[in-house]
Amino acid sequence: YMKINLKSKKALVGGSSKGLGYAVAKQLAICGAIVTMVSRNESLLKKNIIELKKLTGNDHNYILVDYNNAKKYKEIIDDFFKTNSVDILINNTQGPPAGDVLSVSELDYENTFNLLFQNTISTSMAALKGMKKNGWGRIINMTSVSVKEPLSYLALSNTIRSAVTSWGKTLSIESGKHNITVNNILTGFFNTERLKELNSEKAKKFIASEKNGAESIFVGKVRNENDGKKVAAVTYDAHDAAVIKSFQSICIDAKNKFDKNA
Repeated sequence: YMKINLKSKKALVGGSSKGLGYAVAKQLAICGAIVTMVSRNESLLKKNIIELKKLTGNDHNYILVDYNNAKKYKEIIDDFFKTNSVDILINNTQGPPAGDVLSVSELDYENTFNLLFQNTISTSMAALKGMKKNGWGRIINMTSVSVKEPLSYLALSNTIRSAVTSWGKTLSIESGKHNITVNNILTGFFNTERLKELNSEKAKKFIASEKNGAESIFVGKVRNENDGKKVAAVTYDAHDAAVIKSFQSICIDAKNKFDKNA
């Protein structure tokens, strides 16, 4: 195992009352970071604070927000960053409703844009000021595997998460000058409440339709571990050694492609 030390680092983790968000918050805390969790569920946030204190011995914090109210969300986030800075930002929210491209409305697209895209921009722009001042930062966007291969029953998520992913790549071109990396994590099939909810919705619509004679399904294992190790990709992306390794890999690829004498 690589020893990932995030001691003295401060992290802000969105959608972290449960599911992948809390799993990321917990892992960052275990690696030494002081974590501020963000969610709309205060009872779960308070419970998580107690658990992280027992696990790490450190005091962690939370911010109560409603991701469905982008204007109010920005006010709360801007107010937080008036007196705080973070080194690691995990952009993550709850997902939009399921639905195919013919069943969702223009208003659904607008609401999803605010939920997934506008909130990500608001948080990132506020966090970047402190990161630039400190000369170090890690921004990680939790998007979806549907960015690579759209899922028919997730029209809203497919569309807006693709925009977030593209924006993250665009931001990385500029932020890299300040030692601030931006990574997109295309999350897949993890055993969370969200996955169970989506699978149930998909099954109901499939069964109700008279048109379906066949169905494409995920074949594989929904896992929390890989090769006997806990899945901790997000923590890895926040670690300096990972950045060095990534650039070394890019350099090797570039040399093999462009250096005829390699």
